[in-house]
Amino acid sequence: MSNAIFKRISVADLLLDPHNPRLPKSMSNSKNEKEIINFLLSDASLIELMLAIGKNGFFEGEQLLVVKQGEKYLVVEGNRRLSAVKLLHNPEIGEVYKSKIAQVIVETDKHNIPNEIPCLIFDNKDEILKYLGYRHITGIKSWKLLEKARYLTKLKDDYFPSDTINSASREIAKMIGSRKDYVVRVLAGYKLYEIIENNDFYKIKDLSDTTFYFNYLADSLSRSNIADFLGVDLEKENPAENIEYDNLYEWTKWLFDKSLPNKIIGDSENLNTLNKVIASPMALRAFKAGEDLFTAIEFTDEFDIQFENAMKNAINQLKKADGLTTRIKRPYSNLLDDLTEINRIVRKIKTVKDDFESGKFDEEL
Repeated sequence: MSNAIFKRISVADLLLDPHNPRLPKSMSNSKNEKEIINFLLSDASLIELMLAIGKNGFFEGEQLLVVKQGEKYLVVEGNRRLSAVKLLHNPEIGEVYKSKIAQVIVETDKHNIPNEIPCLIFDNKDEILKYLGYRHITGIKSWKLLEKARYLTKLKDDYFPSDTINSASREIAKMIGSRKDYVVRVLAGYKLYEIIENNDFYKIKDLSDTTFYFNYLADSLSRSNIADFLGVDLEKENPAENIEYDNLYEWTKWLFDKSLPNKIIGDSENLNTLNKVIASPMALRAFKAGEDLFTAIEFTDEFDIQFENAMKNAINQLKKADGLTTRIKRPYSNLLDDLTEINRIVRKIKTVKDDFESGKFDEEL
């Protein structure tokens, strides 16, 4: 950034970047400034930023990072701040949150609305990219994960077009101060996302580039069974070279189709359960047939494992209690009742064990 030139530039001469990673792909070629501002307004909390500038002025230390474009300047970093200033100058641009915008204008000191904004001018856009990578991916002004994925994919395409994902990720991680395995997972996930996007999000109602939770995809790839199901191997040089397209379609439906009876919320617990279900052919068949996730898990050996662990934990706790018997001053009042309950549970579990050994349980199934 040492070659950058400082200059105060008229707001009218500053252009919003249609390739800003915050914007969905559907707007990447938009020349319509009003459309860009309204997207950022609805997605990026511009109201608070407008109010801060309107009351306190534009913070001089937050220069926009720009490159020359014809007679004007393209803002590579600082599109939200520029949008806030443009809205303060012309609030009629805003088509959403109109009442909130009007309230901000009422509370704004007109002297705080800048006609010129401090900028750093670079020779080309590439000079800014490495800085942005640190600032927005590992730094304090973090983008959403889909925005990070778009940016990392652009770095891969611009700087390492002929490299494998794994090879490029090593260098990209160095550039932005991140971890290679994280970069690999995000880049591989974006490959899957592009397939979903190019298939018009499989016509799933209300699903688009603005409602797709990329976190679900990246988190899924950190579960080995789901990754295998999707045809992704993060250890390969190109992890997404053998994508299972039909399975990707099913995964997308499970996570985003609200009409499905077995739709999944993509939090950590549910993804862990799905990971176990996918590992069991019987459980997966049940889930595909429409059973919900927590019914399907019953077709795995998950409960066998939980049962064994619960028994071992119970034994450990009873041993601990036994070791304390020589140290207690007196038995507590309900000890006999608890011992009776323990004995009842033990007899009940033994009955289940006897039924298994006699074959009675299999006959009932």
